[in-house]
Amino acid sequence: MHTLQMTRSILLLFVALVMLTTSATSFGQISVSITVGPPALPVYEQPVCPGDGYIWIPGYWAYADDGYYWVPGTWVEPPEVGLLWTPGYWSWNGVEFVFNEGYWGPQVGFYGGISYGFGYFGRGFEGGRWDNGHFFYNRSVTNVDVAIIHNVYNTTVVKNTNVRVSYNGGNGGINARPTPAEEAIVHERHVPPVAAQKQHVQAARVNPELRAAANHGKPPIAATPKPGAFNDRAFIPAKDAGARYSGAADPPHANDRATRPENNVARGAAAVHPNDLPSTEHPASTNTGNPKQDKKYQQEQEKLNAKQEQERQELQQTQEKDHQRLADQKVDDAKRQQLEQQHQQQTQQLQQKHAEQQQQLQEKHQGANRNQSKLPKDKT
Repeated sequence: MHTLQMTRSILLLFVALVMLTTSATSFGQISVSITVGPPALPVYEQPVCPGDGYIWIPGYWAYADDGYYWVPGTWVEPPEVGLLWTPGYWSWNGVEFVFNEGYWGPQVGFYGGISYGFGYFGRGFEGGRWDNGHFFYNRSVTNVDVAIIHNVYNTTVVKNTNVRVSYNGGNGGINARPTPAEEAIVHERHVPPVAAQKQHVQAARVNPELRAAANHGKPPIAATPKPGAFNDRAFIPAKDAGARYSGAADPPHANDRATRPENNVARGAAAVHPNDLPSTEHPASTNTGNPKQDKKYQQEQEKLNAKQEQERQELQQTQEKDHQRLADQKVDDAKRQQLEQQHQQQTQQLQQKHAEQQQQLQEKHQGANRNQSKLPKDKT
């Protein structure tokens, strides 16, 4: 009898461990054993919110056996009142790319520093908030029809949409790490994607037009008003690819030099030369109620824009000289490919540098506004 009880206990423990392992596998990191990063995020508009209570889920590149495919952004009803969406994101772990699945939770956690837009600008969520059981939308970053939805507010968000990089870490990836607060969110209660989200992903997977190899980084269906509404007349096509994309990645092979970790330059996912980068989108002028502070910020922004544009042009000229030098020397294809990899790394480093500069300027301006609001008011 004692032996039977021990056997049952061991069996229950084994089942519990299997369930825990299955949960961690199905709701966490998904390894795809590929060393080529996803394409850049395409440029697209947000469809109008279909109704009160929907929350925006940004689009992203997913991976199937034959390459990357686009999962359109869409509006989704959360599984519970008070929950927010933390987007999934790709990350380089030093060996291969893994996809960190998105989840619902009371707070928005770390999503790789990826700027998905529409409230998801790398940290947290600026598109709306819960208040007394109702979701209120920030109209400055979300597309809401106020004739239908009245739970709205306006908070200016200084956002940087220049960088379209879609993965964290590795060469050319976003260099961001979770804050202590974001690390704490990992241990909070999480709810996996709802059924409508899963069906939305499956519909995208079987749609050949959403393959990166077919649309070259510019999906014909970039966003939908509701999950799976690919045939809805209100779907939104991409305006442009986030960066030049030449085609699907080759299947990885152990002896393929282009897929080794040390040569991971995210082929097809990022710009090679400064001229390949999307045009710079300058943040809109702010209106904080402090004209002097707003003017100072605008002047600093214009100065930064001019400096960054000059650095782009200088790097482009330097790389063009490299091309001319190789043309004069009549070198082989291997050296040309090596130079292009070097140019791509230089371009991505410049792009990341400019994104960090913009973020620093934004934080400086927001800090000045907070300090100003804490000053005691003059009594008259």
